[in-house]
Amino acid sequence: MKVLAIDTSTFVMGIAVVDGQIVKGELITNLKKNHSIRVMPAIEALLQECDISPHNLDRIVVAKGPGSYTGVRIGVTIAKTLAWTLRIPLVGISSLEVMAASAKYFQGLVVPLMDARRGQIYTGLYKVEGGNIQSIVADQVILATEWANELKSYSEPILLVGNDSALHEAAFIEALGHSVEVASATLHNPRPSELAWLGMNREPEDVHTFVPNYIRLAEAEANWLARQQERTEC
Repeated sequence: MKVLAIDTSTFVMGIAVVDGQIVKGELITNLKKNHSIRVMPAIEALLQECDISPHNLDRIVVAKGPGSYTGVRIGVTIAKTLAWTLRIPLVGISSLEVMAASAKYFQGLVVPLMDARRGQIYTGLYKVEGGNIQSIVADQVILATEWANELKSYSEPILLVGNDSALHEAAFIEALGHSVEVASATLHNPRPSELAWLGMNREPEDVHTFVPNYIRLAEAEANWLARQQERTEC
């Protein structure tokens, strides 16, 4: 199975081409640049370098969020367009699960996280069982301090992974002490090849109804809905 994986849910842009059990090519950048003008040229260049025609692809796998609203939307839109145009299956994978996959050899619990501003983070709790990544606590948005205190109930070592770990690690260290570790810098960038592996055997999505998982509404949208609710109640 030839799989194209796309992840633009953070500043990291990740593209991978996997053919069966072989990672044919992988491109990762962690830059504050516009994904919208870089993703398609990157996909085209990587496919060409790997000598794979788009028409030979069997599946598109995309990181579906949470993360940057604009970034997630870009990746999902491109993935849907390619899947529909090429008439091949589309699979969406949690962006946090992709991050956790980078630390799949850690003997304990993995906490991927992304900054969600105002002390909040997008996060979840994962563990590797029998070579497969299992979600222990569903992806959520929560105050970092609150999440750190909730993790006290677990007796296993905990690993923080993600480029925003440095922004919040103090809260976890204060609450959890020596039971928490921060992953090395080489593990923080989500690997698109891991995204491809995760999506290779998952059930495809309906390309027309598939939408990103933002977890929460954008602030502007939430404010608009609140105003509409107020008008309804008046």
